[in-house]
Amino acid sequence: MNIIRISVSEASRLFGISSKTIRRAIADGEVTYVVVRGRYKINFESLVRWSQERPTVRNKLAKEGIGQFVNQWKIRNRLYSPNPKTLEKKDEG
Repeated sequence: MNIIRISVSEASRLFGISSKTIRRAIADGEVTYVVVRGRYKINFESLVRWSQERPTVRNKLAKEGIGQFVNQWKIRNRLYSPNPKTLEKKDEG
């Protein structure tokens, strides 16, 4: 299993919260991390778990973080599957 680690600034952008909030979670021991070349690399799984335990962070994730794009990613018609022939024509053109 690969462990995904992200920087403080990446976490801040993804979750729609300030880097101070991320650093506070690190200082309080609420997320797991390693230090690589003097920079924090936060375990993404622990960050998600931490964010879901805090309503304010969870709400910001949905409204200001990556969660704001979820509705755009949803497949509206779950029975739809692109016709492979159609995809081939697009690739050729």
